[in-house]
Amino acid sequence: MVPTVFQLIALWVLMAYPQMGAPAQAPARVETRSPHGKLDIPCQNCHTFSGWKPVRSIPEFDHNKTRYPLRGMHTSVGCTDCHTKPVFTNVSNKCADCHADLHRGQFGSRCEACHTVKGWLVSLQSIREHQNRFPLVGAHSVAQCADCHKGAATGQFQGLSTQCATCHMPDYQRATVPNHVALRFPTDCQGCHNSMDTWLGAKFDHGRFTGFVLTGSHSTLDCASCHVGGRYQGTPADCVGCHARDYSSATNPNHVQANFPKSCAMCHTTGGWSPASFDHAAVTGYALTGAHTSLGCTQCHANGNYTNTSASCSSCHMKDYNGTTNPNHVSAGLPTDCAVCHSTTSWAGATFNHANTGFPLTGAHTPLNCSSCHANNVFTGLSPTCASCHLTNYNQTTNPNHVAAALPQTCQTCHSTTAWTPASFDHAAVTGYALTGAHTSLGCTQCHANGNYAITSTSCSSCHMKDYNGTTNPNHVSAGLPTDCTVCHSTTSWAGATFNHASTGFPLTGAHTPLNCSSCHANNIFSGLSPTCVSCHLKNYNQTTNPNHVAAALPQTCQVCHSTTAWTPATFNHNNTSFPLTGAHTRVACANCHVNNQYAGTPKDCYSCHRPDYQGTTNPNHVAAGFPTTCTTCHNTTAWTGATFSHTWFPIYSGAHQGKWTTCGDCHTNSSNYAAFSCITCHAHDKATTDSHHREVHNYVYNSANCYSCHPAGRAD
Repeated sequence: MVPTVFQLIALWVLMAYPQMGAPAQAPARVETRSPHGKLDIPCQNCHTFSGWKPVRSIPEFDHNKTRYPLRGMHTSVGCTDCHTKPVFTNVSNKCADCHADLHRGQFGSRCEACHTVKGWLVSLQSIREHQNRFPLVGAHSVAQCADCHKGAATGQFQGLSTQCATCHMPDYQRATVPNHVALRFPTDCQGCHNSMDTWLGAKFDHGRFTGFVLTGSHSTLDCASCHVGGRYQGTPADCVGCHARDYSSATNPNHVQANFPKSCAMCHTTGGWSPASFDHAAVTGYALTGAHTSLGCTQCHANGNYTNTSASCSSCHMKDYNGTTNPNHVSAGLPTDCAVCHSTTSWAGATFNHANTGFPLTGAHTPLNCSSCHANNVFTGLSPTCASCHLTNYNQTTNPNHVAAALPQTCQTCHSTTAWTPASFDHAAVTGYALTGAHTSLGCTQCHANGNYAITSTSCSSCHMKDYNGTTNPNHVSAGLPTDCTVCHSTTSWAGATFNHASTGFPLTGAHTPLNCSSCHANNIFSGLSPTCVSCHLKNYNQTTNPNHVAAALPQTCQVCHSTTAWTPATFNHNNTSFPLTGAHTRVACANCHVNNQYAGTPKDCYSCHRPDYQGTTNPNHVAAGFPTTCTTCHNTTAWTGATFSHTWFPIYSGAHQGKWTTCGDCHTNSSNYAAFSCITCHAHDKATTDSHHREVHNYVYNSANCYSCHPAGRAD
């Protein structure tokens, strides 16, 4: 119902002058509910007293105080253009909710990414610069969007190709200098047109597209100089393809007669056809050095023969080889490889590196004349062995007599090239037996008696058997000691021998160290002795009473408790047994467990010692409750009291049972028998209801024991 004008005036008066509205009997008040929802402003800011509609031409409403201030072109838009329904808060502040997307979703729903409230014309600098996969630079920067994106706002914006040919195919097809289509140029325009400012002034990367880089004089040539008649396909890349006339007309030297290869680049460069340079080493594999560098080409390449010329010295110098008499190369059978002695600097002043023969000249050999070894001008087939020249020296030597001693004829074993005498003999390297200690000062004949140098044995006893037999401290023979003297003796002296007892497998430690050998090795017996402790200490074992080892049948492995430092005090590490001592056990005397000196077969279970504790316990009564005798289930070795019980058979500490009971008696209603328990005390199921749920359960009986047999984990399933 629309209020009348009079009702509106009355309402206004009551609002402006509330004191006038205090008559004894107030008229009935008209209740009008706002159709705008929660709009906390006076109605008269927009409406007039003449009626709800039309609203005031200029409503007193500050849109800037809302969540969407009006800016730009929005300031001149009528309220109802956006607020088509009375509840003004139901209007979205997203552009796409009011403005149709002419771009068909190509840019998403965020119009403000390109447009502003000032107008639809794109003015955002980031968009005008086209900062995406195709930045606008050069002439592209002044192009209009529609130049590429045909169809104005409804054109294609996403997925448009960035290839030049997409827009410039007509330019490609119209190009005639050169004709791109006829020459089948690639449509990758930026290969030549790398400037975005203009289509003209293209640069062609000849090396990139043809594989033939233009350098030197080639770089300044006009395209038509090589591509005659506009022919760009199939142009030869080899020099002679263009320079065959230059090749044929060359006379210095005559390329055709000399049968020069037509690979011009061997001698010529793109800088100019002449002067040419020829790298003899790179082209022919024969470098010109020394006197060869100043020769004219024809001195080696006679009659213009530049092919099949031999690189061997003798091909040019055979006359020099035949005419040489010092020495006579022909009669000496010297090789025709002149480079062995001669260099390219000069034929004269030849030097011979004797090391190249496999026999370098050193020491006294160096100043010798060639003829000293090469008698009768014989330079080939000579033996490199010393004896081939020094057999006379070998036969005449008497200190020692080499022949009588049958010494080897490998002279270098003792002699050097410096001089025949004095000679030195490396006894270790040659014989494998190094001379050390007193051996170094001995004369050779003291070991090599009667000039016998062919001794094969290197054992000590071969020379020292007399010392072995004559020794009495101890008597080596009667003691059966080994004849390997190095076990105790060194080459320094026979006396002052030392024996490393550890080498026997029984190292001496503690009180064993200062003992005399005879303390253990009675009657001079050094072999076959037992290394066990009891072999010497059986008397100590038998006489020990604390504890009595014999009565207790303790093992005779003394090292279990005793050390080599002293027989007493002994220590026993109970952890080495199968029953380590922990907690209160570590302070218990041995006799508390090992009663009557009984150490063997002592039981390891707790109950064997703690039976009185088990039977005397009343909280709870272990016997009456039928508790197991495995004390470790609840007790530890720290103390008998303060036991903890883990209810492992039935989960009373987790799941539905957690926090539902306070004492053991909640389930174990008989304190004298913990084997008995009641499920029904807590789970008060009446028999009739429980029976109805178990009709199909085989052997079902309504009691706690049967409940547990089917529900061992305390769950209903």
